[in-house]
This record gives sequence, structure tokens and C-alpha cells, in this order.
Amino acid sequence: MKVKEILDRIEDISSFKRYGKVTRVVGLMIEARGPSTSIGDICYIHLRNGTVHIKAEVVGFKEEFVILMPYKDVRDISPGCIVETTSKPLQIKVGEALIGRVLDSLGQPLNGEELPKGLFNVSAEKDPPNPLERPTIREPIEVGVKTIDTLLTVGNGQRLGIFAGSGVGKSTLMGMIARNTNADLNVIALIGERGREVREFIEHDLGEEGLKNSIVIVATSDQPALMRIKGAYTATSIAEYFRNQGKNVMFMMDSVTRVAMAQREIGLAVGEPPTTKGYTPSVFATLPRLLERTGRNKRGSITAFYTVLVDGDDMNEPIADTVRGIVDGHIVLDRALANKGQYPAINVLKSISRVMSNIVTEEHKEKANRLRDLLSTYLEAEDLINIGAYKRGSSQKIDEAMTLYPEIISFLKQGTDEKIHLEESIEELNNLV
Repeated sequence: MKVKEILDRIEDISSFKRYGKVTRVVGLMIEARGPSTSIGDICYIHLRNGTVHIKAEVVGFKEEFVILMPYKDVRDISPGCIVETTSKPLQIKVGEALIGRVLDSLGQPLNGEELPKGLFNVSAEKDPPNPLERPTIREPIEVGVKTIDTLLTVGNGQRLGIFAGSGVGKSTLMGMIARNTNADLNVIALIGERGREVREFIEHDLGEEGLKNSIVIVATSDQPALMRIKGAYTATSIAEYFRNQGKNVMFMMDSVTRVAMAQREIGLAVGEPPTTKGYTPSVFATLPRLLERTGRNKRGSITAFYTVLVDGDDMNEPIADTVRGIVDGHIVLDRALANKGQYPAINVLKSISRVMSNIVTEEHKEKANRLRDLLSTYLEAEDLINIGAYKRGSSQKIDEAMTLYPEIISFLKQGTDEKIHLEESIEELNNLV
């Protein structure tokens, strides 16, 4: 850095601190008279005892008042508390030393340990890459789940949504992908999870082997809405750092729906009007900005899986519909298949990978389409077959589908601890069809 640039930066540094004072607390929001600050800046609210301060973020303005939302509970805040602005947005620390750790929404170790030294500061909120700087997706990435690798092949740098109701196997599928993928490392964001499920996911679904190559960011459902939002941004920033180091990152977020709900809470608190099913306009502005940050750039790639919790298994509810329009494909987990004991419960006929046709061979594409056709043919005639109204020989196509259906279902099933490489999966598909 040149001497002139250093001197310019020194001149830009403010030589005094800016303060304000809390005037009232309403629900999740804190109103303060002053200080002079901007949207997204971090402020410290100094409590009356003088020994503790609470971090808060500027989320809006109302006449001459600054509207803040705290990262922690508002119980100890009272009118008259001093508000000090840092004049900077949230910064987090990133580096290789974070691999294998579980962090909170602000990038601090969840177990209370100190962060290791040698980390770098990065902003939690960034703009998505320039569209013209995104290389085309040309090669597949192995996720180790047979159904996805063969019938919904994922490209290196692709973004997919996993759509499912509660209890259909989203977390189990994410754990399988994290353990089995050939990506350089995993970044996993657990947003709005129950406290009990966090350790269960880390120990059972992810496992010790999976955690060694992962960074997990946790924001549980009992935390303020702002912490849940920041968990999503922090996880994305960590993934972006490793992408810029030239790595292929596997990024998973569970779930986008709870991020949208947290943004709705903030929007309603600052006075936004509720629109579609109570979601505020800022929700539909936040989702594309967040989801577009992943993908490829000139240095590396982030292959992203975003889970969407669909209310009442309604795949057309507002958040599901919005996410489906942003990502490059969707995987639908079907409760009816889960009830039959088919795991992973992926409904192949309702799922699609939008880049698959560009990254697989013509033979692979032909075999995958053939299996889909056989499965569709059987399911269309299933009711007639079950009641005995169909007689063999009436349709050669249905006869073939009936013969192969048990083998197709066996092919679509996979044990949670079973790892199958991409080449093995494709060979098994070729042998089946």
C-alpha cells in the first residue's frame, strides 16, 4: 500500500466518538435519539451498571430517532442507556483455522473458546458476483447420494433447493451430502433449529468424520430475529472467503424459510406493510441477494443446497415459489415416499436439475430419461395394477415398467451410512436400464 493511501485512510478516521441515548424500547425494537449513523452499522448500548454493553444494529430511522435491533435479549436495556456507534457494519473473522469448529451467528465459537489467531476480517454482507464474471458450469460435482448423482446430477457451482415438509429427512440428506461429497470443505448453516437438534445433527447426521471437514454456523430458534438473519450472512461470507482461495465449497443452509421468517419479524417491527401471507416486501428483496452470492466465480465455486420448509407440504407457498425461481434446480422430498420407507424420499418426477443436460454425457442423459419414463409409466397405471384391472400383455410399455419397478425402487433407496461414488452410481444406472 502506498504512503499516500495510508495517509488518506488516517485522515478519514474520525477523531471522536458519536453517542446517543435510548428513549424507549418497544417489543424487539429500541429507539434512540442519535447518534449519527447509517443503516447496517453496529452500535454498543452501554447498560446502567457500566460493565456490560450489548451489540445492536441500525435497522431504520423514524423522524429524528434511530431504530436499533439488539443481537441479544432487550431485558436489561432501559431509557437513558448510552448508545455508541462504531460507524461500521458487522465484521467476522475467517481463515483455515475455523475448519472443524461450530460457530454462532457472529462467527464466535459456540463452546465459548477463544478464536484462533491468524484470521482475517471480512464483511458479513456483500454484493453477489458480477453476472459476467461467473464462469459457465461445465463439470459435475459428486454428492455421494445415488439418486441425485444419476438423475439430478449437480454441477460444480450450482444452487439447488431441497423442498420438504417437517420430518421428511432434510437434515439426514444434508448429513449424507456433507459426509460423501468430494468438495474441498463444507460450510453448514443451521438457522432457526431447535436447540436439541443442533447437537443431534452434528453428532449423528454429520458425524465426527464429516465435522473434520466442515464449518457449522448455528442460530437457534430462541435467538432474536437479527441473529438468525446474521447466521445466514455469516455462513455465506465464510463460504465466499474459501471460494476466493480457489476451493470448491459445499454450502448447505437449513432453512431459508426460517431466514425469511426472521426478516419478516424485522420488517413488521420497523413498520413495513405485510403483503403475501404476512411476508413483508423486504423478504422478497433479501432472498435473491442472499442466494445469488453463492455459485462460481473466477477463483473457485460454492455449490449450494438450500432447504425450504413448506407449510402443509404446499410447494406453491410464497417462500417456496420465490426460492424455486432463484435457484438452478429443486429436489422435492415426498412424505408419501417416506411413509413407504423409501429413503432418501426424493420424488424424482417432481425434481429437476437445470444444468444436468450441460454436464453429463448423452448416454447418461438418455438412461436417466429412460428410468424417469419407466417410473412415470408405472405410477400412472398403479391404481389399475393394484385393483387387478390391468392384464399383462395389454401394453408392452406398462409390462416393462411393472417388471423393472421393484429394481427401480431398490436403486432409489440408499442407507444413510452408505457412500457410493459417482462412477459407481452411473454404472448401476446403466445396468438397470
